[in-house]
Amino acid sequence: MARFVNIFFFSLLAALTGMTVLGGQIFDGDGSDEAGFVPPPPRKEAPPPPANISGGETYIPYPPPPAMPASRSEKKNPPKPPTMFTKLTSRYGELDWNARPNDLNNLLKALKESANVDYEFEAKSFAEIDEDPDQNPILYRSGHYHWSLNPRERAKLRNYLLRGGTILLNAGMGSKPFFDSAVKVMNEVFPEAPVQPLAHDHPIFHSTPGIDLDRVRYRPGVRSVYKGDAPVFFGVTIDCRTCVIISRFGMEVGWDPLDDDNILAYEQESAQKLGLSILNYATAMRNWSLDNLKKTRYEDARQVSDAASMKIAQVQYDGEWKTRHLGLSVLLQQYNQTTGVPVKFASLDIKLTDPRLFDSQVLYMTGHEAFTLKPEEINALRSYLEGGGILIAEACCGRKAFDDSFRAAMAKVLPGTNFASMRPGSALFKTPFEINLMQVTPACARYYNNRKAIRAELLVLNVEGNPAVIYSPIGMAGAWELSPNPWSKSYLSGDALKLGCNILLFASTR
Repeated sequence: MARFVNIFFFSLLAALTGMTVLGGQIFDGDGSDEAGFVPPPPRKEAPPPPANISGGETYIPYPPPPAMPASRSEKKNPPKPPTMFTKLTSRYGELDWNARPNDLNNLLKALKESANVDYEFEAKSFAEIDEDPDQNPILYRSGHYHWSLNPRERAKLRNYLLRGGTILLNAGMGSKPFFDSAVKVMNEVFPEAPVQPLAHDHPIFHSTPGIDLDRVRYRPGVRSVYKGDAPVFFGVTIDCRTCVIISRFGMEVGWDPLDDDNILAYEQESAQKLGLSILNYATAMRNWSLDNLKKTRYEDARQVSDAASMKIAQVQYDGEWKTRHLGLSVLLQQYNQTTGVPVKFASLDIKLTDPRLFDSQVLYMTGHEAFTLKPEEINALRSYLEGGGILIAEACCGRKAFDDSFRAAMAKVLPGTNFASMRPGSALFKTPFEINLMQVTPACARYYNNRKAIRAELLVLNVEGNPAVIYSPIGMAGAWELSPNPWSKSYLSGDALKLGCNILLFASTR
């Protein structure tokens, strides 16, 4: 009997080893037979359990679990570092979720050596994850095979992310089945905010002082599918915070080094810098988001009618079209309080091809990332503007990717017209508030020779001599919500609300 057990054990071990080396199937529909599948590397030894990194002071503290009281005679252990990453396990075994067992361990060691910041990580199943992000601030899942969540797990993940958590999904060695499934899952979690490419000006790539990662170094194998040198990340951004980060190419083999130039991965130095920048971004935005969760939504008063009120329709396009959920309602409340004009707080989200477009008094458009308008959308917006409608737009957080796309789109909507700066003496800057210099965020000040206050920068496109498009390349929506994020190139809240009120009054009376 014992001999039979031993034979069975070694036969199973040999099968698993062969599976690891050849990248065989580990479950039905795992993607191992699909184009772009990259098998996990051979395992030379059993992986160590998740290691804790001891002692130290954190950059942005997360409370550690409560310590059990010790008796007087018991020797006390040093304080346990707070958990930063939680590695998501899989019921299909470590081949599925832990192909590079020392990836997070080495990344956190590098963080401690470079910044004297001390965190630990742990490994948990999804069922063990706490929906309170303080308990597991960043979830991490790297893999080569398909990844999926059932409806209950998707709902749990959505709640966790909306409460300030972050999930980092890494395509192991650039394995496409994992990447494709990660995008699919996150589109199911946030159907209203589909996964988008992150442009090179995203704060993730500039969150570490003195390090800009809009250009990185890849291993030669990447050139078979990608010729550029920008990092290829995708994400979901909710209220100006990117809570889902998906890396198309492998970072884990840069953290837990693997000497193979043919794999689809970042070079070691770039991978390490990207990992540290993601950590910096996620921790800073987690602290910021705690305040953002407390905002109040203004609701319509019963006596407000559609006919007698200021109402705004927000343009819905393919891309990240709703960057803030409360900004317009806060602005409209301020406008109503200042002017006495009745307002409709409930904004209408509308596609440019919707026939109701021409019933809208004012359109509002914003975004962070690059986008394009379809030909039918361009034609509809042209008809709206030439018919006397007005579009108010802003680059949320002052993001250049949106700015470039918006200017390109308007060149197609109104060909032959050029943006002109709104003159300082314009009536827009006079009523209801006298606007001179505008205070700006520190991130914005750096673009204006560190000036803390600048003249309002508004651009206009005219149709038959009348302003049809009023555009701010400097962010306002986050400031309307009284909380521009740490990397926002934005006006400060008080001045942004004043400028917004002036724009609304100008648009309604021109």
